[in-house]
Amino acid sequence: MNNNQVLELLKSVNYPGFSRDIVSFGMVDDVEIDGETVNVTLKITTQQEAKITAVINDVTQTLEKSKAFTNVNVSVNKNAAPSNIGNVAQSPAQKPASTLDGVKHVIAIASGKGGVGKSTVAANLAFTLKNAGNSVGLLDLDIYGPSLPIILGTNEQPQMTQDRKLIPLDHMGLKIMSFGFISGNETPVIWRGPLIARMTEQFFRDVEWGELDYLILDLPPGTGDVQLTLTQKLKISGAVIVTTPQDIALADVRKGADMFKKVHTPVLGVIENMSGLFIKGQIEGGSTVSIEGQHVDVESDGKFGIRIDLFKRGGGKSESDRLEVQLLGEIPISQEIMEATDAGEPITSKNPESQVSEIYRSIAEKIVNVLN
Repeated sequence: MNNNQVLELLKSVNYPGFSRDIVSFGMVDDVEIDGETVNVTLKITTQQEAKITAVINDVTQTLEKSKAFTNVNVSVNKNAAPSNIGNVAQSPAQKPASTLDGVKHVIAIASGKGGVGKSTVAANLAFTLKNAGNSVGLLDLDIYGPSLPIILGTNEQPQMTQDRKLIPLDHMGLKIMSFGFISGNETPVIWRGPLIARMTEQFFRDVEWGELDYLILDLPPGTGDVQLTLTQKLKISGAVIVTTPQDIALADVRKGADMFKKVHTPVLGVIENMSGLFIKGQIEGGSTVSIEGQHVDVESDGKFGIRIDLFKRGGGKSESDRLEVQLLGEIPISQEIMEATDAGEPITSKNPESQVSEIYRSIAEKIVNVLN
């Protein structure tokens, strides 16, 4: 067996939490064959020993099962250049300019089109991370249509430091900033690209964020000036793509996701929002109930539940498979989400023990797991 054949075998080994193999991720640093002994060196930069151990065990078992070698030795070079998880390998010419002082992770919440609930997702993820004990900032970068003032129910004017840096608002335990706080969220913004790019850079350069575990960026939809400025000027830990299940949303999502890949920003996963409508009820007597032609079993106490897929189903899963990243979660259509958002307090803050908040907790855990 030669080196290429070993690499073919190792393509069956996926990195934990991904549907993509370690070879395509660039994690196989070296393969040396000496008779019946094979030495494999991996380059894995994660600090999670459990993931490292899992990969080593999978590689060892895969090569032992081939029966091509008597001795299989697997080692890890933690000092190697980072592997290209999610196509994130960066050449010196492509690497973003710098990080933000004091901010550990910058996460961009993006979508290919408007109306998919991206801003609601961004706010709820920020609160979920805050509820877990992290210091979190939330930056609304939608210059044309800032929605953070509505979602969080505040429209205060930010103060400035002596060196003329904006001080983010401290709202319900989050540090928040939006163009809507400055413009008043009333006057329409009629700006060309260069002004948008300049304002975008000012928002993360001229804001006194302080020490943060996570800074969540609520991006405008599409692939315009804000996204390009952001990826060129700032090192982003990863992007989360928000979509709804139907094909018209996915067509635009693909453009946005592919844009992040081209600028070498990792896509951490996909969230399918508005993923089905769940109806619960209770009736007297009978063993079934029919809703939209679907027959649903009724429990002995008369309670029943049904899911109706208003916009199709599985769009987020198909896009996550195409990108070879995780489907982070499916968030249903919920009156509870709508009422909480319209009241200016996202559901994960207003009712952190709700079923929807539990979905957000699961999504946040997966994101943190990939980043760390």
